[in-house]
Amino acid sequence: MTSLPERDQVMALVAQAIAAGARQVRACAVISLSERTLQRWQHDQAGGGDRRPARVQTPRNALSEFERRRLLAVANSDEFGHLPPSQIVPRLADCGQYVASESTFYRVLKAENLLLHRGAEKPSKPRSKPRALAATAPCQLFSWDITYRTPSQRSPPAWG
Repeated sequence: MTSLPERDQVMALVAQAIAAGARQVRACAVISLSERTLQRWQHDQAGGGDRRPARVQTPRNALSEFERRRLLAVANSDEFGHLPPSQIVPRLADCGQYVASESTFYRVLKAENLLLHRGAEKPSKPRSKPRALAATAPCQLFSWDITYRTPSQRSPPAWG
């Protein structure tokens, strides 16, 4: 997406090229810009603008700050701190409590960057690839399969 200052600069450059005698189609082709995009930008600048209504209201069912803090307190408690939301919500339901839906738990925990590792097992460690086997002299590399060769040692098959 192009910012407004960049749009103004591109439109000025195209206008300058047109004033120098270039055609609009050719000027747009040189900068890899669709002629229709340029026309839309010019229309927006002339006052046509983006007439879509801006959404400024919040949803009626949005969590209040108190509900959000309660959700985080439950998710980080000793009882549920090691569990993912897919296990927290059913356990709360078994106790007769409803804090939020599973997807809301996931959304709030992700926004707070608390969703990275919530299990009892240890976090995974990065693994490196094993080294490729390559023999540079006889009797350096042995394998149970006599057909094993590294890619650099493969030769074309003998037909005949």
